[in-house]
Amino acid sequence: MFERLIVATDLSPASYAVVSCLAGLRAYGAEQCLLLQCLSYRDATSVALSYHSEPLEEMLNEQKDILQRQGFVVEERIVAGSAKREITRIAQKEDYDLIVVGAQGHSLLEEKILGGVAYGVMNRSTKPVLVVPVERKPGEENSCKTVARCNFVDHVLFATDFSQMADNAFSCVEQLVAAGAKKVTLVHVQDKTLIEPHLRDRLEEFIARDQERLAILKQALVKAGTSEIDIKVCYGTPYLEITRLVREQEAHLVVMGTQGRGFVGETFLGSVSHNVVRHSIAPVLLIPSLS
Repeated sequence: MFERLIVATDLSPASYAVVSCLAGLRAYGAEQCLLLQCLSYRDATSVALSYHSEPLEEMLNEQKDILQRQGFVVEERIVAGSAKREITRIAQKEDYDLIVVGAQGHSLLEEKILGGVAYGVMNRSTKPVLVVPVERKPGEENSCKTVARCNFVDHVLFATDFSQMADNAFSCVEQLVAAGAKKVTLVHVQDKTLIEPHLRDRLEEFIARDQERLAILKQALVKAGTSEIDIKVCYGTPYLEITRLVREQEAHLVVMGTQGRGFVGETFLGSVSHNVVRHSIAPVLLIPSLS
């Protein structure tokens, strides 16, 4: 299902952490990988004028070797331009199945491939985006690690608001299960800001209804190939409840829908998906809306 993927790199320690943890994607059919570095026009001009591109090429080759040892067929490429634009343009034009980017810490504000560019790719992409959380190793300035174990298969957590956008993402979860995902947790969060104070007396009714909806999704996944499925209906702030469950349930991959091409206001799978990416200790797979 994700046969061809783009892995965005800036050759930083964080990007080395990302390329080192992608072997688990092989279970979902990943075979071909484009290792893509985007230089700003100023940086590209500087490299051209200095005639010192060898260190860049050496580091790209190092990351290529890391990916090849995980079983990928790897092409490396350096392009000039806005990273978020070039990544999404190439993914669309060359019909890649998945974009992989990293995100450092809880902030996506820094304009690096593992910062603001990740945010930009999430906003612009019409292709699925896998965001891998990365953090610096304590006491090691130039060394990073992925925040969680990246096996992608053992436990998938799917968050839904039952919208068409979420239904589209659920189709991806069905494919993950058919490809071998072992356990799935289905989650819906009753947003307390929409319930309190006027609908608080109907909370039990809403929870019962949503448990029935999740049960229908569960049956679809049983047919797709897995019997280990949990259902969770929570009450609170959506992104906080989702990231809490990721930690407590030890999920290895979070799947959510997104609007694509710019998120819309405060919709559950708009701003919430951003906040989940910012705070999740597990990689987050964002599935853009088909519309």
